[in-house]
Amino acid sequence: MDTRHSFIKFGIAAIALFVSVANSYANGKELCAPFKNSKVDQSLVAMMLAAAEEGGLYLVQSSSSKVGFCVNSLIGRVDAEFTVFQGGISLLASSAEREHGQALFRVDTDSLRTSDKLVQQLIKSKGFLDVENFPEILFVGTRLRWTSRTEGLLKGWLTLHGITRPVDFAVKLAGSDNNPLLQSDEVEVKASTTIRPSDFGIDTLPDFITDSVNLCMRVNAVRYSI
Repeated sequence: MDTRHSFIKFGIAAIALFVSVANSYANGKELCAPFKNSKVDQSLVAMMLAAAEEGGLYLVQSSSSKVGFCVNSLIGRVDAEFTVFQGGISLLASSAEREHGQALFRVDTDSLRTSDKLVQQLIKSKGFLDVENFPEILFVGTRLRWTSRTEGLLKGWLTLHGITRPVDFAVKLAGSDNNPLLQSDEVEVKASTTIRPSDFGIDTLPDFITDSVNLCMRVNAVRYSI
């Protein structure tokens, strides 16, 4: 199987897993029940289950997290925020495994909000995000490499506007200056990167919006315990 397609399949399966976990947490349904079928690669689901068993799976809390982007335009800098998203992060405590870990996010493009309604409509239109035909943005983080106790580089694949490309996020883990991994039941992660919309087939508004977008997120995530 093509590696990129495998990663995308992993992301779709895992994100569905996170949504299932959030919905079934209270009633105690089996974590992997929705994925016991031939259409889902069980080895990929098993990766996230293994993280959960080790106490290293954290679920994003959308109510206290922020995901958005900023871009320069003819009317100045535009800050946009998505209000509907789901995801999770797997973190490992062992210093010998500092290139392990994943992060998965699904964003509802129609949930985008800006302070200017006209600009909001323009960004959501067919000329930019085209939310009608591309209702989601998907990021599949495949390797989280820590460069210090609190900072790292998250490599993965971003699917935007129906096109998937590799993207690296600079990551900062807030909290204790000592080993913060798995020390708390709640973590705060900040991540940012810069992309070119034209790389994702978004190039119909070059006279209004620059071809450089800063993606950023501040994520609060809570440990999931089986």
